[in-house]
Amino acid sequence: MSQKIGASQDTKPFKLVKFFTFSSLLIMFTATITISALNAHWVRNLLLEKSEEYASLLVENLNHQIISRFMFPVLVQYGKIRLREKEQFLLMDKVVRSTLHSFNVAMVTIYDEKNIISYSYDAAKIGDENAGGIHYDKAMKREASSRVIQQGSFLELLFWYPKGTKIVTFSPLKAEKQVSPNLAGPVLGVVEIVQDVSDDYKQLFKLQGLIIGSCFIIMGILFIVLRFIVKHGEKIIERRAEEKLKLEEKLRQAEHLSAIGEMTAGISHEIRNPLGIIKSSAQLLKKKMVKLDTKSIIPDIIVEESTRLDNIITDFLDFAKPKIPDFHFCRVEDILEKNISYLTYQIEENNFTIIRDISNQLPEILADSVMLYQAFLNILINAFQSLRKNGSMTIRIKYNSGNIIINFIDSGEGVPEDILKKIWTPFFTTKDTGTGLGLGIVKNMIEAHNGTIMITNGETKGANVEITLPA
Repeated sequence: MSQKIGASQDTKPFKLVKFFTFSSLLIMFTATITISALNAHWVRNLLLEKSEEYASLLVENLNHQIISRFMFPVLVQYGKIRLREKEQFLLMDKVVRSTLHSFNVAMVTIYDEKNIISYSYDAAKIGDENAGGIHYDKAMKREASSRVIQQGSFLELLFWYPKGTKIVTFSPLKAEKQVSPNLAGPVLGVVEIVQDVSDDYKQLFKLQGLIIGSCFIIMGILFIVLRFIVKHGEKIIERRAEEKLKLEEKLRQAEHLSAIGEMTAGISHEIRNPLGIIKSSAQLLKKKMVKLDTKSIIPDIIVEESTRLDNIITDFLDFAKPKIPDFHFCRVEDILEKNISYLTYQIEENNFTIIRDISNQLPEILADSVMLYQAFLNILINAFQSLRKNGSMTIRIKYNSGNIIINFIDSGEGVPEDILKKIWTPFFTTKDTGTGLGLGIVKNMIEAHNGTIMITNGETKGANVEITLPA
């Protein structure tokens, strides 16, 4: 429970960083979209403003052309302006169209002083009364105004992508003062100009969509990268938490074993002295009984059991206080050959097959050959005990990335999974006799050489003991 609490406390700062990171990403994304929308709104207003300025210039030019090319000639020729007369209407139409023919103007409408349409591209509107509305009234007060007219469905207007967009501008039609151009002449009527800006507006919408789309893509990429970094960070944190737990567990186990070792060493020394006396006394008793020609197996039993107890004590001492290796250059394959020679009788008696898979030109290693001999011997004896008659043992030695890798692969039944988890636990054994310290002593010997040992089951059957030693 405490381990889980410790792991969760370790990950709390990272979770806080993760929260603030995603929150910042969300804020950045929202801010980007908002800025893009405001930017698009600003551009639309700028388009409207520029269109108004453009219309104002058109009206000013049209105003000058109407005064100079229509009103003066008509007043001179006819004495009065009557647009209902065909000749005057055609002249007005000619002046207006020639003035605006190269500009993007969809409709031109001229109102007289009584808010009656006197001229229009649409002949059906001529003669309509009170058609100007409030914009006409503003223009008569010398105040130009514009409005935007958009056409489309509800969704098109909702997403600012109308089918058509037009800007309608009302501007006063003023008489020019020839004497003093700075003085404004009287208002003769109102000019209404309709500009079709649908294409410009669609281009603006595409630009807005491109900006927002780019923001989505960039922020999406940032999110994916950030998600990857966060996931990688989580894995690192979890891995470090697991490593920390394992190290803490190893530390507790080491402290426990250290206490057991100290206790075992003390008890073993205390037991060994009287045990030696018992053994020597039994041997002396046996000699005296031989001289007296008295037959008894009791002295033999005492000597045998004393020897067994002495071996057990030796195992305890070797585990509690492992020896320091006497390093010198040696060859692993030579040590293993000595092990096999020593076990020749056992191999032949059980008809075991020894398969050697040894790479050529293996380098020498700096090690204690006596200690490795004892470690390999324990491994081979344990493996032979699990083999049936006619079994096989494969000894594989290879060099890889600065290490000598030794595999002992037997053809036995392998190690059950529940036992495999406890196999390195001190005093754990599945045999009727033994201390359960053999593999622990082997592990200490290998680790004293800065090596590692690992026991696994093969894919089909049998156990695989793998030892890695630095070359």
